[in-house]
Amino acid sequence: MESRKVRQTFLDFFKSKQHEIVASAPMVVKNDPTLMFNNSGMAPFKDIFLGNSPIKFPRIANTQKCLRVSGKHNDLEEVGVDTYHHTMFEMLGNWSFGDYFKTEAIAWAWELLTEVYKLDKNRLYVTVFQGDEKENLAFDQEAYDNWAKWIDKDRILNGNKKDNFWEMGETGPCGPCSEIHIDLRSDEERQKIDGKTLVNNDHPQVIEIWNNVFMEFERRADGSLVKLPKQHVDTGMGFERLCRAIEGKQSNYDTHVFLPLINYVSQQSEKTYGRDEKTDIAIRVLSDHIRAISFAIADGQLPGNNKAGYVIRRILRRAVRYYYTFLEVKEPFLYRMVKILVNEMGDVFPELKAQQALIENVIKEEETAFLRTLGNGIIRFNNHISQIKDNIIDGAFAFELYDTYGFPIDLTQLIAREQNYSVDMEGFALCMAQQKERSRAAAQVDTNDWVELLPGQESVFIGYEQLESETQIIRYRKVKSKNKEQYQLVLSITPFYAESGGQVGDTGKLIFENEIIEVVDTKKENGITIHITEKLPENTERKFYAKVNAVERADTENNHSATHLMHAALRNILGKHVEQKGSLVNQEYLRFDFSHFSKLSSEEILEIEQMVNQKIRENIPLEVKYMNLEDARKLGAMALFGEKYGEQVRVVTFDKNYSIELCGGTHVSQTGKIGMFKIVSEGAVAAGVRRIEAITAGAAEKYFNDNLHILGAVKESLKNPKDIVKSISNLLLENAQLNKEIETLLREKAKTIKAELIAQRTTINGVNIIVSEVELNSADIVKDLCFQLKQTDNTAVLLATFAHHKIQLFVALSNDLVNDKKLNAAQIVKKLAEEIKGGGGGSPAYATASGNILSTEKVFQLFKQLF
Repeated sequence: MESRKVRQTFLDFFKSKQHEIVASAPMVVKNDPTLMFNNSGMAPFKDIFLGNSPIKFPRIANTQKCLRVSGKHNDLEEVGVDTYHHTMFEMLGNWSFGDYFKTEAIAWAWELLTEVYKLDKNRLYVTVFQGDEKENLAFDQEAYDNWAKWIDKDRILNGNKKDNFWEMGETGPCGPCSEIHIDLRSDEERQKIDGKTLVNNDHPQVIEIWNNVFMEFERRADGSLVKLPKQHVDTGMGFERLCRAIEGKQSNYDTHVFLPLINYVSQQSEKTYGRDEKTDIAIRVLSDHIRAISFAIADGQLPGNNKAGYVIRRILRRAVRYYYTFLEVKEPFLYRMVKILVNEMGDVFPELKAQQALIENVIKEEETAFLRTLGNGIIRFNNHISQIKDNIIDGAFAFELYDTYGFPIDLTQLIAREQNYSVDMEGFALCMAQQKERSRAAAQVDTNDWVELLPGQESVFIGYEQLESETQIIRYRKVKSKNKEQYQLVLSITPFYAESGGQVGDTGKLIFENEIIEVVDTKKENGITIHITEKLPENTERKFYAKVNAVERADTENNHSATHLMHAALRNILGKHVEQKGSLVNQEYLRFDFSHFSKLSSEEILEIEQMVNQKIRENIPLEVKYMNLEDARKLGAMALFGEKYGEQVRVVTFDKNYSIELCGGTHVSQTGKIGMFKIVSEGAVAAGVRRIEAITAGAAEKYFNDNLHILGAVKESLKNPKDIVKSISNLLLENAQLNKEIETLLREKAKTIKAELIAQRTTINGVNIIVSEVELNSADIVKDLCFQLKQTDNTAVLLATFAHHKIQLFVALSNDLVNDKKLNAAQIVKKLAEEIKGGGGGSPAYATASGNILSTEKVFQLFKQLF
């Protein structure tokens, strides 16, 4: 059975069991502080499990894009090495939200695996939760009794809390689970060792394929377990493992899911798969990692230096390291695999096909940059070993390569071994542990449990229509981060907009009878609007007024509506390939990332500004409608890849023939309120992604006034010429001519100085020493002078200049001193820099330094002592 049919069979089966088939949520998670990526099939439904979102369909099934590389499910270093771990994987799942429970879930799982997929019943084992005395949790008798209807009792195994009590994280929904394992060993091996002894013992051929989680509890911050409002079923079956079981393969990578990618890498690198363990691992790493990288970019997450962006960059660099080291490929390679991935998965996940060009360009640019970094790191490595006396690479230096250059430690070890060096791994591990501890301490957030004041009451958002309202606190909790205590409040009625869709959260005040509490930010977590304050009110049960900062909200709305107008202008002027890739909207400015493959010209920027300002002057009224997603698409509304939309969406329109977008943010009632629009910067964020920053209203007015003031001052300085551009051009030409004349005079002066320095040189231990202060205010001319002086063998030069309350030192050594006597100008200048309280560097033959101690006496003495 081909992989496409395996996936469709699963969905068709559960559709026949009255399940609603839903699309995969984006792999990249937004607006959830607890997750960067969906790491399980249930993650997109967390709000339902917690009771924060309504149940639209009591039964659901889908295939969910997932990523596991960090946190609890940190499998990255095992990916490619073993046969069954992956970064990106598909999780086939069926859910019951307060509907069926263990009886139906177990019966259907057995029916699908044995009757539909025809898996051998004699190769299957199941596990049930054995209970836990410390948690006061009983043996899962109900699950056991249900399995006993379908499978021999000696194939029903007890599992401990580690294996059979599923928890998403330190807090959140959880419950006992029942796993289904399959023994894929040969008949001969199965006769020797009973398969049940290998279940959950990391045997590569005895693997879990399906986990049925019975959600009954919520884990609180204090470690306690409380019953969920309703009992749910959450099942997850790894698509890649299922395909392996059905095809009877020994590895996930031998299935139709991965073979097209593996064959491509093998052919293009000219490395036969299956002959060498190291190249096999590299080929598997590439075949896995290209999926994670491509899906992340398609969902709107570009590689970067922080959070989710860094995770993707780390995966990409791991792949580059493997092909660079083990496949002997020294040029960008991953981006060429995208077309194979799109051909295999583009029909199921159309976002891949729609954004293929963007994915390829981003990956290629990242590869090119990291290959350059690898080259620089190797140079740095060679410089380091030239300065050490023993054959051990310092652990701190190895960590510098890792931390600064992105140099994986195993690559450092490989290069070291090739040159008969070893790496101080204990020192490296210590540096790594210290960095992790710093990061952990900086990121640690201690969150108390919610204090419920009005249990069961839902929070209602009225912020589209009102900016203040009488309300009261439903629940609150204390949060401590970086030694700072704050409180998170949920209100019964709130006019505060929570940060979402690029728009920042509102600030404002909670006005009580005897006190006023500032709301410093508003966030959304698990579908709940959370108001962040520095303190709690004296009486948390009293009613009060919640009031949004109206000025900041109005400025933010100006920028948000202008973003929509600009997005439409970009598509009209540059082309329909333009799509939003990220945005930030606050009261100060707007930032907009979009797909486009070249720098915008001045003419294009001007045309965009003119179109947006024209729409502002037209004073177009805002139109907001709610409809289902399919109707919104038919209307022409732009839906963004990587965004998670419900069945009902909010459609924001400014002229149905100009701008229609799906948006949950707040906007001006008419475009005229924006006042004016001005682009202040445009540049590249990544390959194929540009960024515009712009301002509106009062900020734009200030921008023009400030620039007019500067222009007026310039005109006044130039005696108010009629043609100011021509006057400045003439001034620049005149200045360039004068600089040229000055340089000519300085070079003539340098000739005289050179003769004087040669006449004044001294000899120390056979080395010609030239030290002097020189009055040449051109670093280039001083450098030329140094290079002329060091042409004579056995010559060491130190020149000093003074300018702008700084001293600058220039050290030059003749080639024979560098090559034969192994002297190093860069090392010398660093010692000299300490005397002037500065810093410097350079090459072995020439180096410079600057500092604040405006004296050369000690510097000249130290320089001579070195010889």
